[in-house]
Amino acid sequence: MNDDSAERAVPRDTVQYVTVLIDNQVFGLPIARVHDVFVPEHMTRVPLAAREVAGVLNLRGRIVTAIDMRERLHLAPRDDAAVPMAVGIERKGESYGLIIDSVGEVLDLPRAEAEPNPTNLDRRWAEIAAGIHRLDGRLMIILDVDHVLGRALEAAAA
Repeated sequence: MNDDSAERAVPRDTVQYVTVLIDNQVFGLPIARVHDVFVPEHMTRVPLAAREVAGVLNLRGRIVTAIDMRERLHLAPRDDAAVPMAVGIERKGESYGLIIDSVGEVLDLPRAEAEPNPTNLDRRWAEIAAGIHRLDGRLMIILDVDHVLGRALEAAAA
């Protein structure tokens, strides 16, 4: 291993998160789950789909199901003038785009500093959160991607 790759290696006692902002709340997605960050364009609504399924789009030849995270988290709709972003992830061979407000930075956070969900975290958020990290007076909620998509897909099938 050369010196450059040693500098880029992530210690095993840390986790890298891509931070995203949804309605001024910071969420963290494990970077290992993130495949793309993009601006969703030309989205096609899916008739009779659950409200959190914003539609489908074509991303470099792949069909991507777009999940509106504001709807998924029971938040107010985005301002029509705001340009949303999306984080591309995969689950069981399918591609999804989590529609968010903006992408932040990549953080290396110590595994040992992750905390369980606070008892006062809304039940609907707690079911898709894998814990929290405290960041300079703010909470970063760690999103459990499998639960986010599992619940969205269950709602879509109902």
